[in-house]
Amino acid sequence: MANKYTALPQTGIAGLKENWRHDLQAGFFVFLIALPLSLGIAIGSGFPPSAGIITAVVGGLLVSRINGSFVVINGPAGGLIVVMLAAVESLSDGGDLMSGYRYTLAAIMIAGLVQVFMGRSKMGSLSAFFPTPVVHGMLAAMGISIMARQIHVMLGATPDDGGLFYMISQVPHSFFNNTLEVAIIGLTSFAILMLWPFLKAHKISKIPAPIVVLIIGMVLAKVFGIESDGLVASPFLVEIPQDLSAYFYLPDFSKCATVEFWIATVSICMVASLESLLSATAAEKIDPYKRPTDLDQDLTAVGIGNVISGFLGGLPMIAEFVRSSANVDGGAKTGWANFFHGLILLSFVALFPEFIQNIPHAALAALLVFVGYRRATPKIFADVLAIGKDQLLLFVLTILAVLATNLLVGVFFGVFVKLILHLARGVWPNNLFKIHFTVVESNHATTVKVVGSALFSNFLPLKRAVDALEPGQHIVFDFSEAYLIDHSILVFIDEFSEHYVRNGSGSCRNVGRAIATYSDHELAARLMTGDDRKS
Repeated sequence: MANKYTALPQTGIAGLKENWRHDLQAGFFVFLIALPLSLGIAIGSGFPPSAGIITAVVGGLLVSRINGSFVVINGPAGGLIVVMLAAVESLSDGGDLMSGYRYTLAAIMIAGLVQVFMGRSKMGSLSAFFPTPVVHGMLAAMGISIMARQIHVMLGATPDDGGLFYMISQVPHSFFNNTLEVAIIGLTSFAILMLWPFLKAHKISKIPAPIVVLIIGMVLAKVFGIESDGLVASPFLVEIPQDLSAYFYLPDFSKCATVEFWIATVSICMVASLESLLSATAAEKIDPYKRPTDLDQDLTAVGIGNVISGFLGGLPMIAEFVRSSANVDGGAKTGWANFFHGLILLSFVALFPEFIQNIPHAALAALLVFVGYRRATPKIFADVLAIGKDQLLLFVLTILAVLATNLLVGVFFGVFVKLILHLARGVWPNNLFKIHFTVVESNHATTVKVVGSALFSNFLPLKRAVDALEPGQHIVFDFSEAYLIDHSILVFIDEFSEHYVRNGSGSCRNVGRAIATYSDHELAARLMTGDDRKS
């Protein structure tokens, strides 16, 4: 059967003329989701609510015109909440979060410049260095951190000051010592978000759940008499300037010689880059036209966007998957849908600031709790366990390390444990960071033969070589003389093979019988030979 998406949409101005109706509709659909999320993420990050709007607008109006993808939506992300809040708190002067916010803006600008350098240096593939369970563990830990902080806001409770584990221990206390009206708004909002996916068969499910949460939350706030008196803003409602000129704050570079500043900068750069690259890759798979993403160009564009966003007072941005998925569902054809989403958002906040000022914090907190929950659901733990007990161990250790220390220490602890695990399985030390393989072409067939171990820590040269293969060939991945093949490499080869076959007339297959696998999962790590003599 012919694919209805065989004719690729044009890009640039020609694409705008051809597809503006589809892209405008998709942009409006994304706007409905982006408005509440942008506000909530900013507040959860210790930034003014307007910062999230700035980021989404810059991502839409600017980055959409220079990025390397077609359906991606750029904007603030829930995964960065933990990093941003930690940066604001660590850089603040005597607990003054506004000073920490301005110092963090400077860190965002420098992180953006580093991203531009990485993109121009063709370093978009570096995300592959981090093993899959460590990345998932990082995301789950950030989800748990978001929930631990935002549950209290959702309930209208104020826990005592303390570390993350103390905040978690305070959750039962907040449930029994809440502000009743606020808790009703927050719990109702969270229930809507949990139940909405079960309404797929009903027409009402076409309305984005976040906008339903906002409307229901605002109605309940009116019913309970939660409102500003015209002079003093309610602590339970979003406070945002009436005048757009009051949205902007300039960065402060006076702490750029401190250790805390560079920890914040490196954390922002690493997490924003990793999440953006992963999301852009995932969005490529849901593009109905299966158009490839230029990850280096995408990273460069996001870096430029972060420099501009940080200068204007906004959060860092990434290529955000949830909004990108909504973009595809809304019928987007080209990157102009991202542009329209930014334009509509800017127009709305300029014309209707009173609407935003009636949004309860509890509704936005419920959105963030739901975002955190989706990163650390029981199903995610079960899926990791299905790949292997070793993967679950690494996943859990990374979560605990991130929660107990910080994101950078936790992630590199997970990488360290993974390397120790490889050594315990017999990988020679000189094979940890160096891979041995050959690429032999003959009669429209190409054999990629791996000798020794293929690991997350050494496979970037293999990835670059495989990505450079010409389409239309018969590709053979020969593991008959390999030793240990890591799960991360098998995931890459599986995804590459699917993409290669789908986008051309070629084929891919694997050669080599494993003598042992670490679970029944088809992509579980495996031993191919009885020793590591080939390393």
